[in-house]
Amino acid sequence: MTPDVLHLCAPALPPISRETIRLYMGQRTPDGETDALMEECLAMMRPTLAGRVLWARFSLRETADGLDLGFTTTRSADLRRHLAGCREAVLFAATLGMGPDRLILREGRLSPARALCCQAIGAERIEALCESFCGALSQKLGPTRPRYSPGYGDWPLAVQTDVFRALDCPRRLGLTLTESLLMSPTKSVTAIVGLENQENDT
Repeated sequence: MTPDVLHLCAPALPPISRETIRLYMGQRTPDGETDALMEECLAMMRPTLAGRVLWARFSLRETADGLDLGFTTTRSADLRRHLAGCREAVLFAATLGMGPDRLILREGRLSPARALCCQAIGAERIEALCESFCGALSQKLGPTRPRYSPGYGDWPLAVQTDVFRALDCPRRLGLTLTESLLMSPTKSVTAIVGLENQENDT
């Protein structure tokens, strides 16, 4: 099912967390050589780090076949517990685009160390993009549950095909899915976010 309204936005990204990048690189404490490499890679990557998010709102409904998410039905016990009490949810796809992938591929041929650092920067930025979007979503629509992605717990990765169909990701976001269900560009995330029923909290 494709929703009547799809929203495309470019959330403002928070400042870069060098500590998080170090952790993704396996470097737990600051190191002069690593930090110099990080600054070099950040200078290369900054022009490519503009994220976009495509999202839509769906009603949730329990059925005899499981939980109807509006775009597919699931029997995932983990997801049903995670969304328990929610009547609606937001499905979203976020991506940094092809820029980081091109740089990582290029640096993989030139310098494995720079490629690793660029990978870590991309990972930090896509997480920051998702957190920024989810924070803005809570401000706009009220309290939300933490995001939950296909492939997590017992929600199968195969549901990605339903997610991509529902959001029309290839046409609207330039995000495609390989036969092995990997996303391209790689610095991308899909997830569902439950909307809390505020009237039930009073």
